[in-house]
Amino acid sequence: MRHGLPDTTEQDAAGGTPSRRLFYYNAGFLTQPRIRRILALAGHDLRLGVPDKDDRIAVWGHSPYAARGEAMAEKTGAALLRVEDAFLRSVHPGRDGAPPLGLVIDSRGMHYDPAQPSDLEVLLATHPLDDTALLDAARGAMARLAEADLSKYNAHDPGAPLPAPGYVLIIDQTRGDAAVTTGRADSNTFREMLFHATQDNPGARFVIKTHPETQAGHRPGYFDAATLALAPGADITLLTAPVSPRALLEGAVAVYTVSSQMGFEAILAGHRPHVFGQPFYAGWGLSEDFIPVQRRQRRLTRVQLFAAAMILYPLWYDPCRDRLCSLDEAISTLEAEVRAWREDRHGWQAGGMRLWKRAALNGFFGGVKPVRFRDGPARDARRVMVWAGRAEQPPEGVVRVEDGFLRSRGLGADLVPPLSLVCDDLGIYYDPTRDSRLERMIAARASLRPDQAARAQALRAALVARGLSKYNLGQDAPEIRVQAAGRRVVLVPGQVEDDASIRLGAGEVRTNAALLAAARAANPEAFVIYKPHPDVEAGLRPGALHETEGMADLVLARADPAALLAQVDVVWTMTSLLGFEALLRGRRVVTLGAPFYAGWCLTDHRGPALPRRQAHVTLDGLVHAALIDYPRYRDPVTGLPCTVELAVERLAAGDVARGGFGNRLLAKMQGLLAGHAHLWRRG
Repeated sequence: MRHGLPDTTEQDAAGGTPSRRLFYYNAGFLTQPRIRRILALAGHDLRLGVPDKDDRIAVWGHSPYAARGEAMAEKTGAALLRVEDAFLRSVHPGRDGAPPLGLVIDSRGMHYDPAQPSDLEVLLATHPLDDTALLDAARGAMARLAEADLSKYNAHDPGAPLPAPGYVLIIDQTRGDAAVTTGRADSNTFREMLFHATQDNPGARFVIKTHPETQAGHRPGYFDAATLALAPGADITLLTAPVSPRALLEGAVAVYTVSSQMGFEAILAGHRPHVFGQPFYAGWGLSEDFIPVQRRQRRLTRVQLFAAAMILYPLWYDPCRDRLCSLDEAISTLEAEVRAWREDRHGWQAGGMRLWKRAALNGFFGGVKPVRFRDGPARDARRVMVWAGRAEQPPEGVVRVEDGFLRSRGLGADLVPPLSLVCDDLGIYYDPTRDSRLERMIAARASLRPDQAARAQALRAALVARGLSKYNLGQDAPEIRVQAAGRRVVLVPGQVEDDASIRLGAGEVRTNAALLAAARAANPEAFVIYKPHPDVEAGLRPGALHETEGMADLVLARADPAALLAQVDVVWTMTSLLGFEALLRGRRVVTLGAPFYAGWCLTDHRGPALPRRQAHVTLDGLVHAALIDYPRYRDPVTGLPCTVELAVERLAAGDVARGGFGNRLLAKMQGLLAGHAHLWRRG
């Protein structure tokens, strides 16, 4: 014990991981729980008080309050750690209250301060950066960021108008920012940059991009009216709209910056930016440097720069699992959060929704503005949604909503809330008579990058290993192979006969009886299993098949689909999702209807013609489109938008919402009235 405090190295609360005392004198370390948690997970025990020389002191970058910690470090001999946001931060800037997705913790300096080498500069200068796995991971992450249009801040409007391509892009920053002041720059540097840009590009159009915090009114930029007046006659547009940084870079013919992170993103986008400060990305042969950093002599590729700055340097955090994570996992988390914000930012109006669905819908889509539940056209900028089965041909612009393919532990007809929903602005996945968003996504995944294929393969393996399907009712399946006595096993899944997927997607075979008869006729020597639909078994929906003699060798009620599929050779179906789940497990599937997974050369398709589906799609491409691209997932534990991988973990662990007694009672009442659905099905 020293000064009445515990020893410097202790065990953390989780038990077993050594932690080291880290003292702080900035209020942000006290008031921002996300920052405290990331530091704790990294092995730092945050403390107030007076440190010993063996302790460490945390300061926030080169903020005005960092001087307190710097003085204490000078006085006590404790080591100084500078902490800052990582380069992929959040949807909104931190001044809007958004917690960071990651931190950088630098023991030498800070990446934007060229006075001395930072930990990042040492990595860039000395790390081999030649490991194949590392560079492959970097390439995949760069491609993912480009495809998802992700930047440090992401509250940009995908629909905001962009200037016509062919401009010179000049990047503004916030006045007095440490990245400017420590980078040997000031307001004169921005004036000088403007002068050189106009001299280098006579007659060009110039676009000056303001910082998101300037757009939000938090901090002024450097390009005020007096600065712009120094370039008389130049065609200059001051762009304050929340446009996509990546889209803006794509339209530029040249990029000028002092030390903005957009200069780093410009390099990743293929530019060679003109740099007038001394940021971390300058000096490696990837930029035109106005003031070179003489000690930086190494030449790097864009991929190497990215690997060091985005994979090796930061700490990334998973808010749903509450643990440190990889960059790849952090990108997946941010993708989910950004997608939710972009789709929900104008708010939603939901029409014709049953009361029990409203809480779940608001949880999914009400993160920016609460969902408004009313019928008719929206009276403001809100988007309008309807339940897909409620309105098969809604008015133009109305979005259809349906359950996703990994739904819950329990039936929708039992009123168990979903953990995945799909939104389709074109059609809906089970309606082959018209184009759907899923159909386009599947066609787009006819070719996959290596990282996309690896993600789809890992997801499929997790689903199979954990025995997951759409409803996950926790049932068993008997041993089939012994009963089959060596015969080929054919599974025929029953369906709800008034379901929209049958009405819209079935071919000549439209009933469970006809389906079973067709399967038996084509497989006279096989062992045929008929499995009723769970909603029909529960008495909640029509479609019961009372006579199976001579057609089915076994009627298997209340059997686990995943365990059953492991024992069959082929599935015959009209449009059942069980056909998709069979494909995931490598089973042959015969389709007599037109489900979303038919027509891509993955099934033995004997149903209606599908002329739009011409692409040859791999199973990984189908999985990526149907389970990663199409649905939105919501974590039932934290309530946050989440990834499909987390949804799989929650389903496997049973950490999901279940229907209560009231819901089950209402479900039974609905079952009694199943033949009079028009009386109770209101969405």
